Amino acid sequence: MEDLSNPGGGGGGGPGSVRTVAAVSAPALSGARLTLPGVMDAEGRVDESRLRMHIFKNGGVCPSERGLAWRFLFGMYPCGTTALERSLLQEQLLVRYRVMKKKWQLFLPSAVRMHLNGTDAALVAAVRYFDQREAQAQQETQEQSEALRDRLAFLELQAQILFERVTFEQRELQEAIRIIDKDVPRTNRDLSFYQNEGLGNLLVLRDILITFAAFHPEVSYAQGMNDLCSRFLEVLDCEVDTFWSFSCYMEKFSRDFMVDGLHRKIELEAALLKELDPPLYSHLASDSLESFTFCHRWLLLGFQREFNQSDALRLFEILSCDHLELISQQVDRARYQERLARKYSTDDSSEAELQAINTDFTFELFICAAILLDNKESLLKCRDDVQLIQFINSLQGRLDLNSTLKNAEQHLYHYCKRCAWDYMNGRFRGHRSKDGDFLFQLRSLFVLKQ
Repeated sequence: MEDLSNPGGGGGGGPGSVRTVAAVSAPALSGARLTLPGVMDAEGRVDESRLRMHIFKNGGVCPSERGLAWRFLFGMYPCGTTALERSLLQEQLLVRYRVMKKKWQLFLPSAVRMHLNGTDAALVAAVRYFDQREAQAQQETQEQSEALRDRLAFLELQAQILFERVTFEQRELQEAIRIIDKDVPRTNRDLSFYQNEGLGNLLVLRDILITFAAFHPEVSYAQGMNDLCSRFLEVLDCEVDTFWSFSCYMEKFSRDFMVDGLHRKIELEAALLKELDPPLYSHLASDSLESFTFCHRWLLLGFQREFNQSDALRLFEILSCDHLELISQQVDRARYQERLARKYSTDDSSEAELQAINTDFTFELFICAAILLDNKESLLKCRDDVQLIQFINSLQGRLDLNSTLKNAEQHLYHYCKRCAWDYMNGRFRGHRSKDGDFLFQLRSLFVLKQ
């Protein structure tokens, strides 16, 4: 297949790599192969369950395959598509994004360029690097074959019809752009991704966020989305693919950026800590502290600042693989067998009903709880919200991911065991095989070795 533009988009580059502005599109990746064992078949279809299980059990994927894996993990590439089907999909996604971007630019031509006051020399340079990439992309478009131009022209006509009836509310979009233009320059420029010519990626990030806000008015833009989208852009190294992957992610998690969704997560974290450690919960829930609102940034951005950059990316893909949700049916089946075993037991002694596991306690909440419990002694010394925030901020970039994951798994395992297995204590073992044992199924979720 012919290149539609710069064929980059592999996954962000290492610390010593020379940064350039992200590609517009990455068509070469549509036919690339994942080398993870048993994950991709000969025609390029991906076994989604195995992909997610591999990510969870192995603590992420290697950086060289992360860019491709994320395109499947976050839904830009449907796992059931073949390599040939993805090459056609890549063209369609490129053209649709271009039409969407052009539509808001025509609607608000004054917003096409970020307004600079001249005090940020780095941003002035970023505009120059971004413009150079745009000129190069236009040159490559002119050099496309006639067959490719005809195919893209047909796809553009389809996209224009698809988005013809989309309308924008001018004031709301202008307000979103105003906040985006304030947040984008604050994105972490210390990352290698934004070094040298990579500064132009700030403008790529801006266009992605504005296009998302324009076509998702029910979500629009909220502070923090720049850091989240930046993570996708760094890994995918491609404007079009970042937009669609970020959009797929936000379809599932946009509520987290709304007041009710955020309050819900904080309430769940408090409830979980109350289960795991009542004394620490009581201390943090006291009137002199902030009632768990300090967990806000952790849960919203997936602990982006608490670990070093490479570990933060690993944790984000581990949390996003939803491994625990995928195997929940297996566990439910095992629990059902346990109930049957108890029902038909010859023992007449009464047993309490299985305590329900709160399935809203997702793995990210256990990660959060693990961090709190690992720092319990210091947290108990905090007497007001000022001391608490100072201590929480002191954790940035200092946490060890491997030990945090191990502790979170331990807490989740023991929580589930306490809720659904205490009644067993070795009873009914003659009524089932090991493979049907609930405890065996539960232990198989983790890499725990005891």
